[in-house]
Amino acid sequence: MPNAFFEADGERFVATELTRGPWDPDAQHAGPPAALLGRQLERLPDGEDFQLARLTFEILGPVPIGTVVIDARIARPGRRVQMVEADLAVEGQTRIRARGWRLRKTELELPPEAIVTDPPPPPPDKASGGGFFPTGQEHGYHTGMQARFLEGGFGETGPGRVWLRMRYPLLAGEEPTPLQRTLIAADIGNGISSALDFRRWVFINVDLTVQLERLPAGEWICVDAVTRPQPNGIGSSDSVLSDGEGRIGRALQTLIFSER
Repeated sequence: MPNAFFEADGERFVATELTRGPWDPDAQHAGPPAALLGRQLERLPDGEDFQLARLTFEILGPVPIGTVVIDARIARPGRRVQMVEADLAVEGQTRIRARGWRLRKTELELPPEAIVTDPPPPPPDKASGGGFFPTGQEHGYHTGMQARFLEGGFGETGPGRVWLRMRYPLLAGEEPTPLQRTLIAADIGNGISSALDFRRWVFINVDLTVQLERLPAGEWICVDAVTRPQPNGIGSSDSVLSDGEGRIGRALQTLIFSER
């Protein structure tokens, strides 16, 4: 029984079965490797006074369940604004490329009327037990994460709103950070808000962009998603991300649609 999504092997990381996605038993769900890339980016030097405010993950190919290597760097240094980059590779081939902005945090006394607040979603204990659709596999993302739905559900068409919580740490022996808890949940938008019947249609995201106004508090992340397919076979899934205090940011997936 795995006790984490990844295990460290020197400078490399070995994915466990908890990273398994729902479509291919040999491939990872995009959430865990995105969170692992985020871990490496937030560990770059001199980041104590900065926050990763936007990250885009370009998914160049499926990530098999196995050993991955990550190269992270500061691409554009700066006193207030920095661009960071990271590549996740399998056997020398890049499978996910991440790029984002790291911004310096500043304490400001803003006038109350300047701050727009969204009411927080109902808490997880007010949501249904929910759960993931059957994958035919004993372990995977569906057992590594806990889901409680406020609206919709896996296998249902239409918008979806769900609370997600990690049952296991991202890396064995480490407490997940707020960024990691967000990134591992953010790639689920098109799964919870499928506008089309997944038994007839395939809708794959080629990227994931996560924009964070602030980092979350607590273990639970709420994803409020809607998917919009178009007759040209292209669309998007747009999600509002929240914690128990309210909105923390957004997630956007670019989708390609096709019939099975």
